[in-house]
Amino acid sequence: MAPPRNVVKIAIKMRDAIPQLIQLDQAKPLAAVLKEVCDAWSLTHSERYALQFADGHRRYITENNRAEIKNGSILCLSTAPDLEAEQLLGGLQSNSPEGRREALRRLVPLASDMIFAREVISRNGLQILGTIIEDGDDLGEVLALSLRAFSELMEHGVVSWETLSIPFVRKVVCYVNMNLMDASVPPLALGLLESVTLSSPALGQLVKSEVPLDRLLVHLQVMNQQLQTKAMALLTALLQGASPVERKHMLDYLWQRNLRQFIYKNIIHSAAPMGDEMAHHLYVLQALMLGLLEPRMRTPLDPYSQQREQLQVLRQAAFEVEGESSGAGLSADRRRSLCAREFRKLGFSNSNPAQDLERVPPGLLALDNMLYFSRNAPSAYSRFVLENSSREDKHECPFARGSIQLTVLLCELLRVGEPCSETAQDFSPMFFGQDQSFHELFCVGIQLLNKTWKEMRATQEDFDKVMQVVREQLARTLALKPTSLELFRTKVNALTYGEVLRLRQTERLHQEGTLAPPILELREKLKPELMGLIRQQRLLRLCEGTLFRKISSRRRQDKLWFCCLSPNHKLLQYGDMEEGASPPTLESLPEQLPVADMRALLTGKDCPHVREKGSGKQNKDLYELAFSISYDRGEEEAYLNFIAPSKREFYLWTDGLSALLGSPMGSEQTRLDLEQLLTMETKLRLLELENVPIPERPPPVPPPPTNFNFCYDCSIAEP
Repeated sequence: MAPPRNVVKIAIKMRDAIPQLIQLDQAKPLAAVLKEVCDAWSLTHSERYALQFADGHRRYITENNRAEIKNGSILCLSTAPDLEAEQLLGGLQSNSPEGRREALRRLVPLASDMIFAREVISRNGLQILGTIIEDGDDLGEVLALSLRAFSELMEHGVVSWETLSIPFVRKVVCYVNMNLMDASVPPLALGLLESVTLSSPALGQLVKSEVPLDRLLVHLQVMNQQLQTKAMALLTALLQGASPVERKHMLDYLWQRNLRQFIYKNIIHSAAPMGDEMAHHLYVLQALMLGLLEPRMRTPLDPYSQQREQLQVLRQAAFEVEGESSGAGLSADRRRSLCAREFRKLGFSNSNPAQDLERVPPGLLALDNMLYFSRNAPSAYSRFVLENSSREDKHECPFARGSIQLTVLLCELLRVGEPCSETAQDFSPMFFGQDQSFHELFCVGIQLLNKTWKEMRATQEDFDKVMQVVREQLARTLALKPTSLELFRTKVNALTYGEVLRLRQTERLHQEGTLAPPILELREKLKPELMGLIRQQRLLRLCEGTLFRKISSRRRQDKLWFCCLSPNHKLLQYGDMEEGASPPTLESLPEQLPVADMRALLTGKDCPHVREKGSGKQNKDLYELAFSISYDRGEEEAYLNFIAPSKREFYLWTDGLSALLGSPMGSEQTRLDLEQLLTMETKLRLLELENVPIPERPPPVPPPPTNFNFCYDCSIAEP
């Protein structure tokens, strides 16, 4: 008979005793359970004992957390938390160094338990530990254990960090600034100061004034991962607690001391794997770096300030030769008209370009990006502007409008100005491998915008669509976490518009479940049937016939001829006809070509009627529409030449003729039709399985039975 649901089978152990295997009734009070356990071991005063989890953190079991006890759990009987706290604090106050050390060793693993921590704190345990830390008689294990226990007790939030005294904080700062001590002390002292800085603004200012940045840089350069992590934690805490102006000065100083290069070479590219805590602090540092851009991002351009001169610098950098030469000796009105025209060529939407930058975000940050691009990549800047100036008005990629929108896009992707997450680890290594990383990333992005614009053959109406593709290109590449800007440039340029479309299609198919192995197997089984359907459609289209134009030697296209396939698919029938006439009947077509005499299908430049006319520019337009049929005419090889009226007709006829010749239909139209039919047919077959998960692998075939005696023997005649 199964035990009741509120009864669990557990083991309870105690030092120098045989473990007890009991059935714990969760409905029974914990004091009664303790009484039974103590009675089994002949222990009196059960109120002096408590149960703890034996594995992991040795947490005390209370009425609140006893539901965590499961079948098979192992518990241990130990001293009650109030008595344990009283004994350990007595050991801390003893005059024996060894007794104090032993009490600390027992205290540290128990300090993470809330029940025990409350008992210690209520008995002035924090003050006792604080005295040991402030005295600093032993700079080795005792000090390390005291710092660890103090931090663990404070983490429970029972006592506020703001209640710590200034002398205590200064003493901990001394342990950070000292050189001669146990190696385990500085990381613990740094961790304690980090908590103080994040929790108390007043004490954080004290830590900021007492701990020099150079000292933190020294700790970062020690090849000790734990020490580096804690030093980086305190550094980011100090930066978070500083004002924006102080933060900028601190970061500028750290960058002058080559902190960025050290992080890139010795932490990001370290042989040892990076821990989650260090990754989080690098994320915070990156967010603080990018946060310096927020004031510029939130500040609109004042149309009447000196910043308008920077717009003129931008214009002159693009049109210096043209503008200076053509504007010389002109009147003021003519010169203003010339400047307005050049600003329009730069891609500004308003007659006054300053009005484009009144929008926040991106505000002045967009202007900073454009100026940086024009100064640090002048050839690429001039090429961008002049190349688009030479295009038709509707096909030009607007540099200014694109730069403004790209700056907004980068601020969104990189979360510029957003508060730091407490747990995120999403940092980009390339931001520590490059000075002016944001502006450099903009330079890559604006050239990517121009490249994608050309790939999409976009017009001004397609601007938003192009920006969506650029967003996807940048987001996908940033998600790969390239380690350098050059690697980012290589990867993002390889992610073309066509590749983005392919990835979208693949992801859509994954979401629909159409790439699961069973679905792929079903699609493969459906392909022959659907290809037969497409073949039938192509032949029916040939039977309807098509009107073709003849290309004469004088390149006149005024002659027409009609060709179709006979209903029995044995003859191609064709003949001339007048423009505007109704389609002829089969009987009126004078020429016939037996399908049995057809030898091969030729397309493009392989066709004799295209090859004879050379490679002139006018003939290049015909290459994609030309196809020919070679056939036997007596002992000679002859050709029937076609120029399709459209690309679709070209695909339909070449597919149909390939089907007649027994060749595969390999046109782009066939691929699209097959994909559409496969998708529709697959969905129809799966309608009854809606909301039913399809497994990746088929269920295993069960083994055959040991005998087949259950089978009916048909050879035995019934009476």
